[in-house]
Amino acid sequence: MYSAVLLFVIRNSINVGNQLNVAMVHHSGSIQSFKQQKGMHTSISEILKEKSLKPSRRSLPCLAQSQTHPINLNHFLSVPLSPEPKPEVEGLSQSISTSCSLLRPQTAEDGKDQYVEESEVTCETKPDESFPLQKPVTRAKLEACTDSLQGKKPAISSGLFFRDGKKRIDYILVYKKSSPQVEKRCTFEKNLRAEGLMLEKEPSLTNNDIMFVKVHAPWDTLCKYAERMNIRMPFRKKCYFTDWKSKTLGSRFHLRCRQIKSWLPRNPMKLDKEALPDLEESDCYTAPFSRARMHHFTINNRETFFSNSTRSRILHHVLQRTKYEEGKLKMGINRLLGNNTYEAAFPPHEGGYKSRHPIKTHGAQNHRHLLYERWARWGIWYKYQPLDLIRRYFGEKIGLYFAWLGWYTGMLIPAALVGVFVFLYGLFTMDSSQVSKEICEANTTIMCPMCEDTCEPWTLSDSCVYAKVTHLFDNGGTVFFAIFMAIWATVFLEFWKRRRAELTYDWDLIDWEEEEEELRPQFEAKYSGVERVNPISGKPEPFQPFTDKLSRLMVSVSGIFFMISLVLTAVFAVVVFRLIAMEKFASFNWNFVKKNWQFATSGTGVCINFMIIMSLNVVYEKVAYLLTNLEHPRTESEWENSFSLKMFLFQFVNLNSSTFYIAFFLGRFAGRPGKYNKLFNRWRLEECHPSGCLIDLCLQMGVIMFFKQIWNNFMELGYPLLQNWWSRRKMKKVGGGGQNVENKAQLPQWDKDWNLQPMNTHGLVDEYLEMVLQFGFTTIFVAAFPLAPLLALLNNIIEIRLDAYKFVTQWRRPMPARATDIGIWHGILEGIGVLAVITNAFVIAITSDYIPRFVYAFKYGPCVDKGHHHEDECLRGYMNSSLSVFDMGETKNSSQFRYCRYRDYRAPPWSSVPYEFTLQFWHVLAARLAFIIVFEHLVYGIKSFIAYLIPDMPKDLCDRMRREKYLMQEMMYEAELEHLQKERKKNGGRYHHEWP
Repeated sequence: MYSAVLLFVIRNSINVGNQLNVAMVHHSGSIQSFKQQKGMHTSISEILKEKSLKPSRRSLPCLAQSQTHPINLNHFLSVPLSPEPKPEVEGLSQSISTSCSLLRPQTAEDGKDQYVEESEVTCETKPDESFPLQKPVTRAKLEACTDSLQGKKPAISSGLFFRDGKKRIDYILVYKKSSPQVEKRCTFEKNLRAEGLMLEKEPSLTNNDIMFVKVHAPWDTLCKYAERMNIRMPFRKKCYFTDWKSKTLGSRFHLRCRQIKSWLPRNPMKLDKEALPDLEESDCYTAPFSRARMHHFTINNRETFFSNSTRSRILHHVLQRTKYEEGKLKMGINRLLGNNTYEAAFPPHEGGYKSRHPIKTHGAQNHRHLLYERWARWGIWYKYQPLDLIRRYFGEKIGLYFAWLGWYTGMLIPAALVGVFVFLYGLFTMDSSQVSKEICEANTTIMCPMCEDTCEPWTLSDSCVYAKVTHLFDNGGTVFFAIFMAIWATVFLEFWKRRRAELTYDWDLIDWEEEEEELRPQFEAKYSGVERVNPISGKPEPFQPFTDKLSRLMVSVSGIFFMISLVLTAVFAVVVFRLIAMEKFASFNWNFVKKNWQFATSGTGVCINFMIIMSLNVVYEKVAYLLTNLEHPRTESEWENSFSLKMFLFQFVNLNSSTFYIAFFLGRFAGRPGKYNKLFNRWRLEECHPSGCLIDLCLQMGVIMFFKQIWNNFMELGYPLLQNWWSRRKMKKVGGGGQNVENKAQLPQWDKDWNLQPMNTHGLVDEYLEMVLQFGFTTIFVAAFPLAPLLALLNNIIEIRLDAYKFVTQWRRPMPARATDIGIWHGILEGIGVLAVITNAFVIAITSDYIPRFVYAFKYGPCVDKGHHHEDECLRGYMNSSLSVFDMGETKNSSQFRYCRYRDYRAPPWSSVPYEFTLQFWHVLAARLAFIIVFEHLVYGIKSFIAYLIPDMPKDLCDRMRREKYLMQEMMYEAELEHLQKERKKNGGRYHHEWP
């Protein structure tokens, strides 16, 4: 019975195709012979038992297939149908035309707009070469056909379609009924209908003052604007160069590698192939869409030919260029949002992100549900990201951000491992370190008092714990780790270029050029009186004179320097606090605090500094926004780049200014006992511990990095969660005269999306800024804190899932934008990589005690005349050598001790030149300068050599692109030749196998 029905459907489909003058090309000449040759099942039970066989992504033979373009069903679906009603086929075809490939025009409810509905052909199981590639029939599709036979209506997701259940909602506009901008809104919506869009209004269920305008783009409108926007659409399955290469070169080697790989355990980080849909457009050649050459494109289903993200981009393009008043500048949804004509405009989510049924047994309801289950859940934190699905749902710009974040996180793994090994090396050698031993055993070494009046001398052994903690970060592995991280930064950026090239190829962005951006409304309003001809479009447009641009730029730069000076003022205030705290803690009554005054001073100073940093960040964002608007950038991309640069400069200086002070200025200008340098002639400048200043730098970096990441994660997820909770709380009440909606599942999708938070106004600026600042912490002062890559890795693992959860569940769906790279941030990352080499060289040479220990071991230590020995043996007596002697009788201090020690290389008081720098001081200074020069040149040379060795694009990708370009030209020629020959044959003319 069912087989007869299917055969009848196929026969009627062919008859309808013949009535529409569509050529159906068959190799065997008849349906029956085709089934016999290919073994087609005629029983529904056999079809249901048959397993679906998916073609390989990389192994489709294309050159032979290019000779015969699939022109039967693709051409049939691509022929523009007449809007006039056609007589329907009698019989069973009349009842199943909505679900089994029989097409008929539908009429909208208002009677004005007509559109054509088409559904995917599901009545064929195995395609021949002349048939388009289709997926096997599934039980759900057959049940849909059966339901249609019985007159049942298919279930429709709430909030995704118009009231008729057929027209898909592509965009949502929200306005208030009480808004006075009624005339502008009516004119705008009238012009949208004139552009070919369909509109339908729906009141909100939670607030009677809110009205939703649902926007749908019919097929003809999508085709028209896809052609205008040069959107690239698929027209043929790809043929990969690597497949042909594997058949001709080294096939045995590749086969052996695959066999060995099959023996290895499966990578647990990879997502199951069955868990993700087959994104077919990534396997197809693409070309700019053209209605005149529509027969070239693979149009299996008009409803799915343009993806949701593409439809949203087209709708956004139309909304940005539709007028709402008479006048050259009175157009665009952005201006209507700015003057409160509309409250919001956004593409809708594809439904809910949760389901009552498990995804493994019932499958995903929509792409949003799939993204939540396979990307945003915390339980899959160790899995790779489904980048193709992210790009399909959110667009290429957001997809590139998550691709970069995932790449950065993966590259942090080796850096974190090496950092942990360096830290463990310091931990295991902490007790055996010669410097720590000498400090802990120096019970008789009297150190000079920290203040002149109330402080007393202290013994060097009191700082034993401080010295051991210092050795954790200042040991023999510090130099190696600094060189490793400098090279790591270069390798990370170079391999990211290659990864970006692969993504732009897979996502079909190689030949994409950003279309001419529209001018910002603020720019047009400011300079509407001055015009010039655009050199690209040839049309007049507002123009900013050079003098005006220069004056505004100077004001903006002055504002930047003023804010930087404000940062330095805050750092100076922290320095003063540290000086006061040092004096108070050193003379504290509590012995525990008095004994650990270094930790107390550094800890309180870091906490105060962190609170100042987070307070100033709020001010900097507002100042950067004000200065950027003062410049009046021409386009949105120029505004975003200018704002991003200002935010980076402000926050980078704010975060690192105190770190630079501790690294390069702390203890360098303190003076000596009896002649200390004082601030305001009151507070003595802070000096380093006898074991070095590196522990202060390490503490500063650790506290700021740890607490800042916690704060950022709270603001990214906790703040939107609180806002959405408050919105849901208001929804439960009768707010604004709305209905009392107790069950959130009853709300349509547009109401649910309206109650979500919009994506922040700066787009991805905040996301990139957070990661770039973290990259600076990870590389610039990494010699002082080898655990920085580990903290960054742990934070990024959480960050990926936080951002994923936020994008999928807490934010409205952003407009899918396209991009080919990460923009200005790549240049900033390269600048940080260069700065990291310089700062690490100075940290090792100046902040660390590596150079003084090195000079002592090879110039003044006990191993000078004995050749090479163990490092600890060569450093015996180093601490005594690095401490100078001061006669306390020269001061008013009433201590019982005559002499005290202090950290410096100066002559003793009984010398002929007391308190002058010794020869060892100049040797150490020369060694430090020499190390900086050698380290910078060596690392820069290695970085440049590595950058030269690693090409920006893989060679096999270049070969694949060249071969595909050649095959595309051949396919276009063959397809056009076949089309023209067929047209001539249909018209009764003679034709031959050469070009007509």
